[in-house]
Amino acid sequence: MDAIIKETGERISFDAGVHDLHPEIITMLGSLKFRTSYSQNVLQHSIDVAHLTGMMAAELKMNIKEAKRAGLLHDIGKAVDHKVEGTHAAIGADSAKRFGESARIVQAIATHMTTAGPTPCSASWFRRRTPCRPHGRGAAGDAGSYVKRLEELENIANSFNGVDRCFAIQAGREIRIMVENEKISDTDTVMLCKDIIKKIEAELAYPGRSR
Repeated sequence: MDAIIKETGERISFDAGVHDLHPEIITMLGSLKFRTSYSQNVLQHSIDVAHLTGMMAAELKMNIKEAKRAGLLHDIGKAVDHKVEGTHAAIGADSAKRFGESARIVQAIATHMTTAGPTPCSASWFRRRTPCRPHGRGAAGDAGSYVKRLEELENIANSFNGVDRCFAIQAGREIRIMVENEKISDTDTVMLCKDIIKKIEAELAYPGRSR
């Protein structure tokens, strides 16, 4: 298990482009593979946040490496919050400080759950990312609109002739469609997909791109 945790931490830090992490931070990062929060794997969430903060930093012409580092490490306190008293943000910040992270990274980790007072820009990015998923903090009352969005996606796909059944999955990021093979040929499916995408883009408000 220790070997898996270490290998996971090293691989994830390398893939995310976050280098020179202390071995203890690597271990904490790898441990997140076995931790879930609000029905989401914490390691995968941290990877997602690292990519998103990096993209936002690029758009704002800020320090991309620093933003990705803060994003990847923002939840490391959850690796040990069952052993140490305090919030995961405070625990993570204390660990980052002890293991050589810069003051800005420590501050971003410490304040990423704060809703008031001055915070570094990178910490505010986390608050924009976290509530996006159903049942994330601040999203408890949004489950109804989440289900409605999935139903709208399925209804659009089902409105096309030849569609037998469809299922919106991956929180609405993907739709699996089964067609009636006697009505829809392999060639027709290409055009069908394009038509469904066009209708989704025309009728629904959604983040990202349809594909």
